[in-house]
Amino acid sequence: MGIKSFQGVREAPKKEYSAPILVADYMTKKLITFSPNQSILEVMELFAKNHISGGPVLDDNGFLVGIISEADCMKQISESRYFNMPILDKSVEKYMTKNVETIPHDISIFDAAEVFHKNNRRRLPVLQKGILVGQISRKDIVIAALKLSGQNW
Repeated sequence: MGIKSFQGVREAPKKEYSAPILVADYMTKKLITFSPNQSILEVMELFAKNHISGGPVLDDNGFLVGIISEADCMKQISESRYFNMPILDKSVEKYMTKNVETIPHDISIFDAAEVFHKNNRRRLPVLQKGILVGQISRKDIVIAALKLSGQNW
């Protein structure tokens, strides 16, 4: 006669993931933001001073209306040289990207990496219920992956 177990049926062990894997865990929360009526010259100075390459553009109510980057500033520099004009106080609104791709705060860094791969963006504003709560960059995703490399994916 065989040995009987009195423990009953066991549940399969739940695989819990203890490491943080959400965009909200790795995004930059303290952002340098710009306004649509700010001058391109001022934006370029802030890029250089703060060692950044872009940032979100917010309206007077704090809603995201665009994103400005070094590439957008290059347009201004290029036009200034073409027309042999100094860099004027042209506004951010003229050069910013208006159709901004955003990413929700509660998706995984793996899904965010896929978005970066498909869209070839350097940074994405992070929204929670339509409100800007941060920004995540490709570099943030790489750092997150390095932190998770010791874990089971």
